[in-house]
Amino acid sequence: CHHCKNRSASAPTDTSKIHYEKFWLYRHCSSVQQRDRQAQKAGQLFSGLLAMNVVFLGSAFISSMIFNQVAITLADVWILLSILKVLCLFWIIYYLLGTSRQPHAVLYRDSHAGAIWIRGSVLLFGMCSILLNVFQIGYSTILIHCKSRVEIVFPSIGILFICTQAYFLWHHSKDCIQVQHNFTRCGLMLTIATNLLLWLLAVTNDTLHVEIESQLREVERRFAGSNETTLCTCPNTTICKVFQKGYILLYPFNTEYCLVCCSVLYVMWKNVGRRISHHHVPHTKPKFKLQGVVFGPLLGTAAVIIGACIFMMYQIQATSLAPSRQVFVIYYSYYVVLLPLMTVGAVIGTIIHALEKKELDTLKNPTRSLDVVLLMGAALGQIGMSYFSIVALVATDPRDLLNSLILSYSVLLIFQNITQNVFVIDGLHRQRTTPPGKDEDTKEEQNRDTYSQRRVSVLELGQEIRKASLSYIHTYSHLSWKRRVLREISFFLVLCNIILWVMPTFGAHPIFENGMERSFYGYSTWFVIVNFGLPLGVFYRMHSVGGLLEVYVTA
Repeated sequence: CHHCKNRSASAPTDTSKIHYEKFWLYRHCSSVQQRDRQAQKAGQLFSGLLAMNVVFLGSAFISSMIFNQVAITLADVWILLSILKVLCLFWIIYYLLGTSRQPHAVLYRDSHAGAIWIRGSVLLFGMCSILLNVFQIGYSTILIHCKSRVEIVFPSIGILFICTQAYFLWHHSKDCIQVQHNFTRCGLMLTIATNLLLWLLAVTNDTLHVEIESQLREVERRFAGSNETTLCTCPNTTICKVFQKGYILLYPFNTEYCLVCCSVLYVMWKNVGRRISHHHVPHTKPKFKLQGVVFGPLLGTAAVIIGACIFMMYQIQATSLAPSRQVFVIYYSYYVVLLPLMTVGAVIGTIIHALEKKELDTLKNPTRSLDVVLLMGAALGQIGMSYFSIVALVATDPRDLLNSLILSYSVLLIFQNITQNVFVIDGLHRQRTTPPGKDEDTKEEQNRDTYSQRRVSVLELGQEIRKASLSYIHTYSHLSWKRRVLREISFFLVLCNIILWVMPTFGAHPIFENGMERSFYGYSTWFVIVNFGLPLGVFYRMHSVGGLLEVYVTA
């Protein structure tokens, strides 16, 4: 009947209007999820406030030491930092022996966090920082008659702190801890704040450098016939000179170690309480293969070889005597040639990314978000130093050959950092695609296994080499021209960033030793600018290598 039809027609509309909020299970689950989110935000806010207060307190101590050395001395700052290090050590030991061993403590591990290259850099910079503290202890022990005992205790605690923190980050950087959320967040933020204060002190503290400068001036006064001597001078022994040289050579590694540790600890802080769903876990992890690239490795290898030769030539002159003007010209000429090539490559890669029809990866990824922030933030170091150099050069004599090269280097460096950041960040947000010819790769691996199981003669060995070369050419020809160009550019930029990371990391600092900016801004001011920008620049190059390798793999 008509009434039944109306009733049957209205039935779906009634069922579609069911209010699921009235069910107890729905209300309970939604309230639990809401409480979890609120607790997570409250814990992050509280731990962030803790870190902010610690950083402000330490910054006030360091600033007071700089502007009023009578009331607050360097020893007072060291005592404060030693207390913070000891607190961090207690928390790390408690995490290693207590929190991480609880049942259901680490149910998930972030596959994107704690890449092998960043954990390796923690170990590398950590070992160099330990050597730095050893040299500082040796130097202070030789001059114990005029040095405070705090200058021996502080680096001793620093060695213990570096070893424990490096072990903690190597084994637990991927943890998504599910117990003791608030205590773990506070411990991580306290450790981040301590590393930031150690970095800030390393940037602003030029005590040993000033001592060496005063000792050089004293030697000059002795040659001039003056009898005035200072109380605390390094004796004319080889071991004291070794401690001085080693301290100055390893000084940038300590700032690098603090920055890298802060980045890894921040990812761990973001992963506290995080539950990783199945679609976040990559089922097939792409492997790094050298197939499909020819010109990128060739050009990059040439850049690395030429850069290594210039670096060794500069270091030989810098260790024996003051570097000559000709060495500075060669050094900056290398940069003026290399930086435009890197800029053009990054621009071409960005244009190819725009032409591609790849979808953007919009999944939540704390590691990738931090990578973007670190690339943008670390680039500010080199960009800031470049602008300071540009102002100094334009105000003095920009028409001089060396000054014009330094000016060109500073301008090109700004453009290169910006274009490379755009290229890497755009590539990191592209979805991964399975490369064509994957079946051929598996067949080739099976063929290799069968060949390796039997004894081959000289003729068979020649046939294997011929087949391997033909398969390489086959893979290279099957790649689309866009992917091929992206791989060539990425690999070229990887090698270029490696040599640009090696040169300033292992002792070549012409931006401080050429004397032009130092005479314009003054020793102390330029020391702070270089110690702020140079470690960030080294960190930027190192971090760019990881991002570019990711772009290469996903291309």
